[in-house]
Amino acid sequence: MKKMLLAVCLAAPFPAVVHAQSAVTLYGIIDEGVSYTSNAATVNANGSISGHSAVRLLSGVMQQSRWGMRGMEDLGGGMKAIFMLENGFDASTGKLGQGGLLFGKKAWVGLSGPFGTVTLGRQYDTNVDILGPFEVGDQWGGYMVAHPGDLDNFNNTNSTNNAIKFTSNTYGGLTVEGMYSLGGVAGDFARNRIWSVSAGYVNGPLALGVGYLDVANPNTSFFGSTGSPAASVNGLPGSNMVSPVYSGYASAKSLRVIGAGASYLFGAATFGATYSNTSFRDLGDLGSGPNPAGLSGNATLNNAEVSFKYQITPDLLCGVAYDYTKGSSVKGLTGATYQQVASGIDYFVSKRTDVYVIGVYQKASGTDSTGRQAVAAVNGPSASADDKQAVVRVGMRHKF
Repeated sequence: MKKMLLAVCLAAPFPAVVHAQSAVTLYGIIDEGVSYTSNAATVNANGSISGHSAVRLLSGVMQQSRWGMRGMEDLGGGMKAIFMLENGFDASTGKLGQGGLLFGKKAWVGLSGPFGTVTLGRQYDTNVDILGPFEVGDQWGGYMVAHPGDLDNFNNTNSTNNAIKFTSNTYGGLTVEGMYSLGGVAGDFARNRIWSVSAGYVNGPLALGVGYLDVANPNTSFFGSTGSPAASVNGLPGSNMVSPVYSGYASAKSLRVIGAGASYLFGAATFGATYSNTSFRDLGDLGSGPNPAGLSGNATLNNAEVSFKYQITPDLLCGVAYDYTKGSSVKGLTGATYQQVASGIDYFVSKRTDVYVIGVYQKASGTDSTGRQAVAAVNGPSASADDKQAVVRVGMRHKF
């Protein structure tokens, strides 16, 4: 009897351990293939620029090659603890993507429950989640056929650091998301901060989405969110904005993107469209980035895309798209126009493996953000030596 009482007394201070149900999933994508580029710009020994065709083995065109893990723990009462860690890598060389960051694509932890989901860490803005699926770059085309320079980030080129995101549950087909990224600058809460809000609605064959993204000091906070941002020059930030579509706007104090998307499923056919208004505002802030052309005011790029996708068989689909981008004039620069047509076909050998062919042609005109005659700049390969460029890709993607 004494032994039983002693055992009860010793056990009393320690609560019973409840083993909650949990799961961790390892996953990844390897996307590799051969890409042909016409008219890639090459700098000659005398400083002149000429265009040459190029054939390269490129990784991660349809989707970036990646490896990650995600998991959840059931906390009871409808609550779950969740996490995701995901990196990007180059299958052609084995090197890490996103400037060498260990988990450069996503690294977050959060809670989900009857109210929705809250996540904290490095993640995508809400326009990526809600509007990204409407553009062909997220469907059958990959980043190669995304909007020029992925100017509106619908194709998730840029991740957001220090972000707090809320995603509602879906009610009557409506889902709402909001995100706020803390700038992390002592004494200046507005600097480098990013916030976005988006909403999506699905009703049978119809899907709609709208969103807004607001970025302070985009050159450093958004485009510079990789592991290897540009080195400072005389104590001022260098440029992290590569594409000539907007690289001349690195001195913008803020970036604002208003976007919308829609799709309609009619049997085996899907009709889609997106629109975005991307505005680099208050140019000339050297604390945000360099301004070699001495620009001031606001620079706006309007983009519209229309697309058609047809599911020929359960294993075979094809698609076509047309994209139009028009830049505004800024302090004597007339602005550039980019027109792009793309087509693709994707055949699923199995549930995890597909082979695909993508073709894209782009034509540029006007004066681009750098103050030079606009050149075609299909995403991925080197910009063209002149106003035209074509790229053809034959690739294979495996998911595990």
